[in-house]
Amino acid sequence: MGHFTKVEDRPTPKSVYNWRVYGCAAFAGSAAIMIGYDSAFIGTTIALPSFKAEFKMNQLSSSAINLLSANIVSCYQAGAFFGAIFAYVAAFFLGRVSGLAVFSAIFTLGAGLMLGANGERGLGLIYAGRVLAGIGVGGASNLAPIYIAEISPPAIRGRLVCMFELGWQIGGLVGFWINYGISLHVPKMWIVPFAVQLIPSGILFIGTFWLRESPRWLMSKGRRELAVKNLCWMRELHEDEIYIKEEMYAIETDIERQMAGGGMGFWQPFKLLASNRHIQWRFFLGGSLFFWQNASGINAINYYSPTVFKSIGITGLNTSLFTTGLFGVVKTVFTIIYLIFLIDQYGRRRLLMIGAAGGSLCLWYVGAYIAIAKPALHPTKSLPPSGVSAIFFFYLWTAFYSPTWNPTPWVYNSEMFDQNVRTLAQAFAAMNNWFWNFMVSRFTPQMFATMGYGVYFFFASLMILSVAFVYFLMPETKNIPLEGIDRLFDRRLKAREAHSIVWKELAEEEEVLRIGLTSGGLEKDTATAQIENVEQKV
Repeated sequence: MGHFTKVEDRPTPKSVYNWRVYGCAAFAGSAAIMIGYDSAFIGTTIALPSFKAEFKMNQLSSSAINLLSANIVSCYQAGAFFGAIFAYVAAFFLGRVSGLAVFSAIFTLGAGLMLGANGERGLGLIYAGRVLAGIGVGGASNLAPIYIAEISPPAIRGRLVCMFELGWQIGGLVGFWINYGISLHVPKMWIVPFAVQLIPSGILFIGTFWLRESPRWLMSKGRRELAVKNLCWMRELHEDEIYIKEEMYAIETDIERQMAGGGMGFWQPFKLLASNRHIQWRFFLGGSLFFWQNASGINAINYYSPTVFKSIGITGLNTSLFTTGLFGVVKTVFTIIYLIFLIDQYGRRRLLMIGAAGGSLCLWYVGAYIAIAKPALHPTKSLPPSGVSAIFFFYLWTAFYSPTWNPTPWVYNSEMFDQNVRTLAQAFAAMNNWFWNFMVSRFTPQMFATMGYGVYFFFASLMILSVAFVYFLMPETKNIPLEGIDRLFDRRLKAREAHSIVWKELAEEEEVLRIGLTSGGLEKDTATAQIENVEQKV
């Protein structure tokens, strides 16, 4: 199978893979640019001498500086946690696209508030602005992956959802490098990185005026005519095409099944979650993926990269910022490789296990180097060969992590839930992300101060445990239509076997449905009965 071969769930016209669906995914994915940038720039910005001088941080003790830095960084995650909750309300009443517009506006307001901070006013506006920016990214991190998953053809769904992750890495790349440029050319302009936040939020806000609402959300609200119109626009097909009929049939059948199970009201997902162990299990799996993602140590590095590189032996602000910038380059390059070559070809499960096992070995090496060489006690102007090898293994860890654990939890959570609980489930997943993000960002300075090289061993051990979690509990989801995902999580199926079993079932059902729809003589009830008969035989 070639790298660009699409594994389709049914015969698919080439026009389905058109520029519109990629454009919608790219614009929605630009929500992650503001997330990635905000995550990357803050750690290096508060390390700038001009920032420290402006807010008199040089007069504080090291423990007070650690606390202040942790507060500046972590209030953003606190806002994002609640933004993920608010996104459920926005998505239910406003839709995916209007919700993205609202949260991009909230982020813009927060970014503007931060520009008003200075030494006289203190850090209050930065705190307030970062909370609002956090609410904005919390909501966007909920809605953007759902929107992309709902408009994507199954064969390229993973690739398109990765537009969100690619946006995250592009924003992070700019955030990592911007302070290196400032330190070289305009060292007193600490305000510039804060102002740049307005660019990605503006792109997203303007882009929402072009985006079409998700047909699946419109169908859930009974707006079938507009749903068909938007679906035809996204697929570049006429509504009489067999592919459109099949997709609308699948959406309608899925919604009818959910209506029969209790309806699709505002509180219905909460009732289903409280009463249905099958759904509770999937919520647990989706939230746990973000625990394991943060257990890799990624956000300790994202937010406190100067501290991390200093622990390995990198000295000097410019050198540290340059090394941090290279970290951003490696992450972005391997995310692009993931998007183009890996996600829809090799699947989710295999990549997660490879990334965790390889990344763990790298962190064990880095921690062992620090434990033996003690670079903090023996500072040098240039790294010895052993120090260079530690940096190499750090970047190798980045190469293992970036195309595996960085994007895949978002891909899984955008596709593994039914329509009637999808928005609540994504809110729960995003809340988990931002909660563990908050925990790591809040306590990383203290961890390095007390544990030293043990921090690397701690994260390496957790990465090994995540391999077992994925192997035994997470089924493969690649190329399965959203309406068929539910079957993968049948507890009677082993996770490692579920994909092949469900794929075979769907192939037989699709053949029956296509014959009926093509002949024009198969009514909906008859089609459903024949498909159910196929399921029983399988």
